[in-house]
Amino acid sequence: MLTIELQIIAAVVLDIIVGDPRWFPHPVRFIGRFALAVESPCRRLLGNPRSAGVAVAGIVVGSTIAITWAILYLAESLHPVLRDAAGIVIIYTGIAARDLVKHSMDVYRSLIAGNLDEARSRVGMICGRDTDRLDQRGIVRATVESVAENMVDGVTAPIFFAALGGPIGIMAYKAVSTLDSTFGYKNEQYREFGWASARLDDIAAFVPSRVTGILVPVASFVLGQNALRSLSVFLRDRARHPSPNAGQSEAAVAGALGLQLGGLSYYQGKPSDKPSLGDPITQPASCHIREANVLMLTTSCLAAAAFLWIRYLVS
Repeated sequence: MLTIELQIIAAVVLDIIVGDPRWFPHPVRFIGRFALAVESPCRRLLGNPRSAGVAVAGIVVGSTIAITWAILYLAESLHPVLRDAAGIVIIYTGIAARDLVKHSMDVYRSLIAGNLDEARSRVGMICGRDTDRLDQRGIVRATVESVAENMVDGVTAPIFFAALGGPIGIMAYKAVSTLDSTFGYKNEQYREFGWASARLDDIAAFVPSRVTGILVPVASFVLGQNALRSLSVFLRDRARHPSPNAGQSEAAVAGALGLQLGGLSYYQGKPSDKPSLGDPITQPASCHIREANVLMLTTSCLAAAAFLWIRYLVS
């Protein structure tokens, strides 16, 4: 049987080669649908929105762990090679590096072509803010912020949990992350119900987000970017973000690229003025999207190497 380390390496390579084809039955889609399916029954049964949200979180995460274990057990009962293949595919589905690069570079190409409407449409696929009023600088800023934040959610945190608990570990994290993206909204419908989902996500990403933030200056040094400024902004601004985890990587990336991220955005027509991260040394330009992706990939490689090395030493 392949070790977990080799399964993770194979899964990362598979993600780089294949990405996330739309025809593939991605587990996250099933997790999201299942979460929505059990929402109403739990609300009716328990009455209290926060209690119902806690129950849904427990059911979704527990079911994801159980189903993943069952798939691996069935595969191993048929043949050890199938167990390895199943483990690689499961871990692969939890990593989204190529998909993140693809979507953000689609925005880049639209900007290069001078098509702002298309760029607004494409950036709306990777961020939750309103994009209809964004100018070119706003589109770049939104894209860079999305790359910086999703570096953790889509790449380094999944690899961290894969190193921690193999295929079951990464699927447990994806369940938590999907719960947050499904219910973690501070609106009337989900403020109480989504409390458990949002808190679980904050706890799960606590360590990998900070490791990622520390590694961004290292990656920027490797790439010849401003590593000292990246580290300085990371230490200064990482706690200013409304999210306890998103600000870690966003602040470090802002420093490395010499950009100021954050500021005023609109969500469903309502303004949200977030604290600024970084300094406006340079104005956002399309080239920063490409630079952010290279920085994201380099940081992710460093994080994967660190997580796998620690797992190897411990095991």
